[in-house]
Amino acid sequence: MPELRTYNLFISHSWSYSNAYERLTDFFNEHPYFQWKDYSVPQDDPIHNCGTDRQLEDAIRGKILHASCVVILAGVYATYSKWINKEIRIAKELDKPIVAVQPWGAEKTSKIVKDNADIIAGWNSDSIVDAIRKLAK
Repeated sequence: MPELRTYNLFISHSWSYSNAYERLTDFFNEHPYFQWKDYSVPQDDPIHNCGTDRQLEDAIRGKILHASCVVILAGVYATYSKWINKEIRIAKELDKPIVAVQPWGAEKTSKIVKDNADIIAGWNSDSIVDAIRKLAK
């Protein structure tokens, strides 16, 4: 049986593709012997009311600071996200491991995410949870 602990996860995702985020959180909730706490920024989080990009970046930094691992959905949309580079930079500055998750059926994935990931996991809960357990601090 794996070590029982709670993993604090920041899940980087596009609010325009929230279905992938929701499926990923379902993976975590349904995976046996896996406890986690969500430090990501869901679409309805009041963090969105931050006045400036700098204030939002500071708020995201505060979330990543408490994460034991950063999980990034590596769909090609991530390449065009204005926030993905900031989230990757913050994760690196805070020495947080990055797990890139290749979305199910994606023909293309984000090069920037894959180049900065510590592990690239496939789209299944075993692969993603194993990667988190290996890297989480």
